[in-house]
Amino acid sequence: MASGSKKVIYAALAGNALIAVTKFTAAAITGSSAMLSEGIHSLVDTGNQVLLLYGLKRSVRPADREFPFGYGKEVYFWSFVVAILIFAVGAGVSLYEGIHNLLQPGEHGDPRLNYIVLGFAFLFEGFAFTMALREFNRSRDGRNVWQMIRGSKDPTLFVVLFEDSAAMAGIVVAFLGVLLTSLTHNPLWDSGASIVIGLILAAVAILLALETKGLLIGESADPEVVRGISEIAELQPEVLHVNEVLTMHIGPQYVLVNLSVEFRDDCVADQIERAIARIDRSLRHRFPDVRRVFIEAESRLSRQLRSEEQAAEGH
Repeated sequence: MASGSKKVIYAALAGNALIAVTKFTAAAITGSSAMLSEGIHSLVDTGNQVLLLYGLKRSVRPADREFPFGYGKEVYFWSFVVAILIFAVGAGVSLYEGIHNLLQPGEHGDPRLNYIVLGFAFLFEGFAFTMALREFNRSRDGRNVWQMIRGSKDPTLFVVLFEDSAAMAGIVVAFLGVLLTSLTHNPLWDSGASIVIGLILAAVAILLALETKGLLIGESADPEVVRGISEIAELQPEVLHVNEVLTMHIGPQYVLVNLSVEFRDDCVADQIERAIARIDRSLRHRFPDVRRVFIEAESRLSRQLRSEEQAAEGH
């Protein structure tokens, strides 16, 4: 796991823990619903960073008899849990608080404390967001933002980036809610801000859940990697045809490869063994993330018949 991911998480953890305390204090003194929602938001984010760090620590454990391919998917699982927590706790409580105060508006105190807390929160969140964005851009390799999100196999980067983006948006919404409530003396603006914050968190949580679900189920390597694997196999003089290349990310930097190839009929066992060794060595050299390689000798006809049988069983 890249050290940059951990730095981003630690920065977000420290910032959110401090911000959560100040937001809850301001909410208790002023009675602001938007500030309470923001405090819950920061508290959830703090817990999320702890879970991400826990997932990173668990994911690097060595393989054992029970989990022969290692624990790399732990980081995917805990990233998915983070998405669920943002939706269930962050969005759920913010929406409840906003609707509750919309139906039963309460008294609001001096908003100046809210402005001070939101100002410091914006600075802290801005720092964490800048670090996350810098690390995210460093990993893009020329891809646009959406391509990076869709193609990234390390969910910790975009999870923290999305959280920080939602936090920045939430602070702006909370500020507008407090300001409009102060100017109009209408607490409905504050309640509405809490609802909007909840909707922002819900949207972020759904997007994160969709992105981490594919990784958790078993997403393939990038198309460029799959093509490269096929090219390396086809370059071997003993290989007549590459039938199929199956890949799966066991972790952000752990790719499992299952390769079905047809060897020439005149090849003896010793030649096939040397060809397999060359393929394995070349793959690991060109793609460092390839950790395990399984090569199956299979004719195109056998492969075609097996595919037809599988299709028939599926129906």
